[in-house]
Amino acid sequence: MSALLERLKASNFARELLKKCNFAPAGSRVNCAVSGGQDSMAMLLLATLNGCKVRAIHVDHSIRAGSQNESKVVADVAKLLGADFESHTVKVEPGANLEARAREVRYAVLPKNVATGHTVDDQAETLIINMLRGAGLQGLAAMQPGFNRPILGLRRSDTARLCREMEIDCVEDSSNSDLRFLRNQIRHRALPLLDEIAQRDVTAVLARQAEIFRQDSEVLDELANQIDPTDARSLADAPIALARRAVRRWLTEIYPPDAATVERVLEVARGNATACDIGMNREVRRSQQRLQINKMR
Repeated sequence: MSALLERLKASNFARELLKKCNFAPAGSRVNCAVSGGQDSMAMLLLATLNGCKVRAIHVDHSIRAGSQNESKVVADVAKLLGADFESHTVKVEPGANLEARAREVRYAVLPKNVATGHTVDDQAETLIINMLRGAGLQGLAAMQPGFNRPILGLRRSDTARLCREMEIDCVEDSSNSDLRFLRNQIRHRALPLLDEIAQRDVTAVLARQAEIFRQDSEVLDELANQIDPTDARSLADAPIALARRAVRRWLTEIYPPDAATVERVLEVARGNATACDIGMNREVRRSQQRLQINKMR
């Protein structure tokens, strides 16, 4: 047994953190996306402590100089923990929407059931980002908890302390301080200012609020699932919040619609239009009180 594994198993702090986590049961195979930063490294440690059969997966985006060396940092820790290791190298060209494009490329090579190291702090930032983008209740619920986000109940201060106690050298991603990115503006400027104004830890408040939004959203989803979105009359008569959800669920079978598209479909259901464009070369058309999705002519 490696010295790292011995320290981990003897750590009271690690065991306390594990109680706040949501990993798959011991013995389950778990794929962990590990960048080498403190959050994903802590996830790797805790998944191992939980008794999971862990595979650490590192993706090099080829953005930063020397990024090819970061996979070795992850590989070395995985080896000491007895975890499997896998590395992918992708190419993300500089330019606009770098964060979004890097995320898209990263998830294209990661398994669909991959666990990520998102924390309470990420949850609060996501809520604010979605609010600024005009998201509805589902967006304000931020990230959904589950086995794919096992450390969503931890703070960044927790993951940093765990990595220090385990004497792990983590990768420092300089892009996390780049204020050109919206998330970093919120992390380094907006949230500290909100803490100062409110005289309290706003991150914890926002995370609790996201949980309330999630619970409310689940109830509305259950009610919306009882509505047949192809029945124009039922859709038109339903409360607007449920009607919107029913339409969004229906159209998502093709692609997630924006708010304007949902409203156009509701206008068709109400009889104010006979058809509307929903994108992807398709339309929703009303005929004898039924709505149908057709290819555009």
